[in-house]
Amino acid sequence: MPAKSKAQQKAAGAALSAKRGETKKSDLKGASRSMVDSMSERELHDMASAKRKGKPEHASKS
Repeated sequence: MPAKSKAQQKAAGAALSAKRGETKKSDLKGASRSMVDSMSERELHDMASAKRKGKPEHASKS
């Protein structure tokens, strides 16, 4: 499942880093903190590795 926005992609990258042990989970904030527990490493990788070109900074709520 690719990210819908740049912000979502950055959060997935931060969560992936924590899941791999590269950063502390306590350093995470917001969506990335919940992503670490609710998503697998593969799902986080897929979301974080998509191309950023053409994505909005934040996804619309609709």
